[in-house]
Amino acid sequence: MPVELRKRKAPAPAPEPPTKKPSKTSKVASKVKETVKGKAAKPAKSTIANGSSKPAKPIVGATITLDGFGGEIETNDGDKTTLKALIDESKSGVVIFTYPKASTPGCTNQACLFRDSYEPLTKGGLAIYGLSTDSPKANTTFKTKQNLPYSLLCDPSATLIDAIGFKKAPKGTTRGVFAVDKTGKVLLAEPGGPAATVDAVKKLVAESDGVTTKEETADEKSEENPAEETKATNGEAAQEKKDEDEEEAE
Repeated sequence: MPVELRKRKAPAPAPEPPTKKPSKTSKVASKVKETVKGKAAKPAKSTIANGSSKPAKPIVGATITLDGFGGEIETNDGDKTTLKALIDESKSGVVIFTYPKASTPGCTNQACLFRDSYEPLTKGGLAIYGLSTDSPKANTTFKTKQNLPYSLLCDPSATLIDAIGFKKAPKGTTRGVFAVDKTGKVLLAEPGGPAATVDAVKKLVAESDGVTTKEETADEKSEENPAEETKATNGEAAQEKKDEDEEEAE
């Protein structure tokens, strides 16, 4: 009797290995490959030098676009104006010094220093203005009492103050000076005490004339006597703090 052979069952197929999730490294490598192949990557949000979406502060040597810069402001007489309009009216550009609050000691000192040096500072065609968040009434009182030969600009919303880089957060104005010529080129943009803001403009005018100022000579002497320079700096800092306190208390 013939022997019957039994067929063996075929072995079951081995299960497929589980799919691994792509690691962060592989994702990065994939994006790099896509970039190399010329595939359009998702556009990143534009950033500026200061790392925020807020326009960077103007720097010396840069040229700003004057149209719409700083928004609309008002003179102490109540006339609406803009930085561009002030520059257009000037012979060679404008100088704007900022101050925390009208009629406070430090701001009075600063305004009077610009008053006393008004003629030499404007001989080259620069127009001088003071700028604060004060109302036209407060600035008119300030101008009249101190017999200031230049107009004071009122910027309650601090739009121009912010644009030129002198707005404090969340409130307040940094004392400083800003100058720009007819083409929109920034000539000055620096904070400083009452005397320092005036001296910066004197130096600017002197450089354009090619002469040495008395202030430059005084600076050389102060380097020889640092104690006097430190004393003056500390005095300005104390006055600045006092003005800030009075502004915040308003």
